[in-house]
Amino acid sequence: MNTKQNSGLFSAPISRRDAVRCAVLGAAGLMMANKFVPKTQAAVRPAKAKSVIQVWMWGGPPHLDTFDPKPEAGNDYCGPLTNPIATNVSGVRICELLPLLAKQADKYSLIRSMTHGVNGHETAAYEVQTGRKPGNGQVFPGVGAVVSLFKGYSAGYKGLLPPYIVLTQLQGRFSEAGFLGSRCKPFATGGDPSSSKFVVEGVVAQGITEQRQHDRRELLHNLNTLDSALPGDQRLAAMAQCEKEAYDLILGDAGKVFDLSQEKPELRERYGQTHFGQACLMARRLVEKGVPYVTINYQGWDLHKGLFTTMRRKGPELDKGLATLLQDLSDRGLLDSTIIWCGGEFGRSPRVQWDAPWNGGRNHYGKVFSYLVAGGGFKGGRVVGSSTEKGEEPKERPVYPTDLIGSIYDLLGIDGNAKLPHPQGLAFTAMPPTSERRGIGGHLTEIM
Repeated sequence: MNTKQNSGLFSAPISRRDAVRCAVLGAAGLMMANKFVPKTQAAVRPAKAKSVIQVWMWGGPPHLDTFDPKPEAGNDYCGPLTNPIATNVSGVRICELLPLLAKQADKYSLIRSMTHGVNGHETAAYEVQTGRKPGNGQVFPGVGAVVSLFKGYSAGYKGLLPPYIVLTQLQGRFSEAGFLGSRCKPFATGGDPSSSKFVVEGVVAQGITEQRQHDRRELLHNLNTLDSALPGDQRLAAMAQCEKEAYDLILGDAGKVFDLSQEKPELRERYGQTHFGQACLMARRLVEKGVPYVTINYQGWDLHKGLFTTMRRKGPELDKGLATLLQDLSDRGLLDSTIIWCGGEFGRSPRVQWDAPWNGGRNHYGKVFSYLVAGGGFKGGRVVGSSTEKGEEPKERPVYPTDLIGSIYDLLGIDGNAKLPHPQGLAFTAMPPTSERRGIGGHLTEIM
C-alpha cells in the first residue's frame, strides 16, 4: 500500500517540517496552509462543549486493571490486584492503583461495555478514532480532524494556535486527517513537557535566545526589498501577516502557553513531574486558550509482558495526571465546556498469561474494553453498560465506537449528517450511515 497518499490507511502524517513549509518560523506554516484552502460551511448546532481533550492510552490499557476490576474472578484474571477501591460514588469501584481518580468519580462516567472485536493495533485504532470499519479503500478522518474542520477555521476560529494539537508525538497508525488533507492535520509539538524547558519544535528553538529571534526578524526585514518593489501586492501582504503571526506565536503572548514555568510549582507537582502529567497540564492550558482539540498520545500500554510490574508505575502516573486535570478544569470553570475521553484502541485479554516469556501479561482484546468520559455535557458519577463476570464480553448495553463518537459530536454541536469535503467529490458524512456501522448501541443519552 502506498504510504504517501492521503487515501491510504497508513498515509504519512504531517511532520513539523511540513508545518513550517511556508518558510516562516513556527506553527504559522500550518496556519497559512489553512488560510489558502476553501472554507467548508460549518455544520454546527447549539453546543454544550467547546473543546476536547483526548487521552489516548496508546497500545490498549487493561480494563480489568483500571476501570473494570474483577477480583472475584480469581488469580488467573485479576492477578495480584485483588483489592479494588470504592469511589466517591456509591457502588462504583476501580483499580486500587487509582486512589485519586476514586475521589473524582462524581466528575466522570465509565463505559464498561465498549466493543468492536478488532485485535490489531492499526485497524482497532482506526475504528475507535474514526468510527469506521477499515477496508473500503478510503481513509476517513479521525475525530480530531473532524472537530478541526467544523469547529476550527471553517467556523471562524481565530486563534494563533492550530485548532488540533497533539502532545507530543503522532501515532503513525494512520493519517489522522484522512482524506480531509493538510488543513485538518494535527500539529505535533514534539519535545518533553516534563523537561526544565518544554521545547516545541517550530515554536521554541533550542539555543536561540529571544534577543536573537528579534535580531533575526530585523535582519529579514532589512533584506526584504519586495515590499517596496511591489507595493500593495496581496500575496506579499498575506506573507507579511503570516510572518507577524509566526513571531507573535514565538515571542508574543500566544507562545507563552507552552511555558509551563508560569504555573505554580505545587500545581505542577500535583499533576506529576512526568511526561504524561505535564502533558495533562499543557492540555489544560491549551483549551484555556480556546484550542478546540488536544490529543495526549500516552504511550506504554501495550502490556504483553510483566503487566503487573508496569502497572505499579503506570497506574499511579495515570491517576495523578488525570485526576488533577479533572479537578483543575473544574476549579477553573472549564470542565463544563471541555470533553475528556480516555481510553485506547482496545482492552487486554482477561485471562493472564503467566508462562514465560509473558510472565504475567495480557494480549490485545477488542471484544470488550472500558472508556472514561467527562465534561462538556457528559454527566459524572455514572456507569454505562457492564462486562461479564470475567470481563470477557459485554453483558449489558454494548457501546460501539460510533456511539461514543456520535455522542461527542452531539455535545460539540456537530451534525453527524454534515458532509465531509472529499478530494474526488465523493459523498461522505461526519458519521457513517447505519448500514455501514459495525453495530448500533445508540448515543450515550443516559449520561448526556
